[in-house]
Amino acid sequence: MKIKVIGLDIAKNVFQVHGVDERGHAVLKKKLKRAQLATFFSNLPPCLVGIEACASSHYWGRKLQEFGHTVRLMAPKFVRPYVKANKTDAADAAAICEAVGRPDMRFVAIKSIESQALLSLHRSRQGFMRARVAQSNQIRGLLGEFGIIIPQGAWNIEPRLPGILEDPENGLPGDFRQLLLQLIEHVRYLHEQEKLLEAQIKRWHESNEASSRIAEIPGIGPITASALVASIGDVGAFKNGRQLAAWLGLVPKQHSSGGKPFLLGISKRGDTYLRSLLTHGARSVIRCARLKPGYAQSWLGRLLARRHQNIAVCALANHNARVIWALLKHNRHYKADYAAEAA
Repeated sequence: MKIKVIGLDIAKNVFQVHGVDERGHAVLKKKLKRAQLATFFSNLPPCLVGIEACASSHYWGRKLQEFGHTVRLMAPKFVRPYVKANKTDAADAAAICEAVGRPDMRFVAIKSIESQALLSLHRSRQGFMRARVAQSNQIRGLLGEFGIIIPQGAWNIEPRLPGILEDPENGLPGDFRQLLLQLIEHVRYLHEQEKLLEAQIKRWHESNEASSRIAEIPGIGPITASALVASIGDVGAFKNGRQLAAWLGLVPKQHSSGGKPFLLGISKRGDTYLRSLLTHGARSVIRCARLKPGYAQSWLGRLLARRHQNIAVCALANHNARVIWALLKHNRHYKADYAAEAA
C-alpha cells in the first residue's frame, strides 16, 4: 500500500485521514486523536497532504513539513464542491483529498511562526481598539439617559468627562459618578495596551527590510506594511500584482455571460483588516494630494474629476497593492517617478 495523497480534516481533538494511491483508489480511512496525529505522520512515507485553511492549519502545516511531507492549504469554500454527500468528518477528508490534487486549485501559503506572532499583535491591537470604542459609546449612552449629551467620537469622552463629574448641578448620583470613573479608567487602560502593542509592531517593522521598503509608498505606514508582509508571506504565490489585489478583494466582481463582460463593485473578498488599512491609507493620500501643485494634471486628479471619491480610493488602494507586489517580487525600493523613468 503506497499512499500518494492524503486529505486531513483537522479539529481540536478528533482528526480524520483519507488517503489514496497513485490510481486514486482509497487505501486509508482513519480517525485519530490529537495525541496520535504527529506519531502517525512521522511513521508515514512522504506524500502530498491537503488541509483546509482554518484554525491551527498553519501549525499542522509546519509540523507535517518537518516530517518530510508536502503540505497544501486550501480555502474551505474551494473544498466544499467536492463533498459528495452529507457533511461528515470522513466526507470532508475525502473532499480535501480530491481537491488538493486538482491542477487548477488555489493554495494558501503556510505562515511562519514569526508571521503568526506578529499577526497576533495586530489582532490583539484591533481588539483593544474595538473594546475602547465600545466602552466609550457605553459611557455616552449612560450619560444620555441622564440628559447629558456628548458629541460622537471616542476622543470627545475623556476631555468632557471631568467637567461633568465636577458639575454639582447636573443631578448625577454619587454611585453613578463612581461608575463613570471606573469606566473611564478602563478606557484609558485599553488605550495604553493598544499603544504598547503598536510600539511592538513598529519595532518589528523597523527591523524588517521588506516592511521598511513597503512603507516608502505614500499611504502605507508601519502598521499596514508589517501586516501585509506577515500576511502575504511568499509573494511568489501570486503570479502578478492583479492576483494580489484580487486576494485582498480590491478588484471588481464579475457577472459575465454570453461573451458580454459585466463588472460589479469591488469583491470585498480576502482579509478585511488588510483591505481597510489600504483604503484608509488611500483616503489620507487623496486628502493630502489636493493641496499639492500639479494635482489637477496627475492621474489621481484626473480620476477624481470624473469619478466619485470612494471609487478613487479603491482604485488607489488597488494600485498600491500592485506596487507592493512589484517591490516584494523584484526586491526594489519605491520610486514616485518610476513610470516617467521607464518611458
